[in-house]
Amino acid sequence: MGKIIQIKVIPGSRVEEVIEGEPLVVKVREPPERGKANRAAIKLLSKHFGCRVRLIGGRASRLKLAEMEKG
Repeated sequence: MGKIIQIKVIPGSRVEEVIEGEPLVVKVREPPERGKANRAAIKLLSKHFGCRVRLIGGRASRLKLAEMEKG
């Protein structure tokens, strides 16, 4: 089991970025439809932290729980 963090996803943003804080803010360009924003957030977080990331809660909410897995 990896480290669990709370994130806030902001879809439809002009820029893609990760803003450190509590919760971690993840801005993505994709719209919040059919999981597009969630997939973009996972991809951006994986790149930012250099590890695998998966959502474990809050798929339909802006506040989500993500697990970071080494490897």
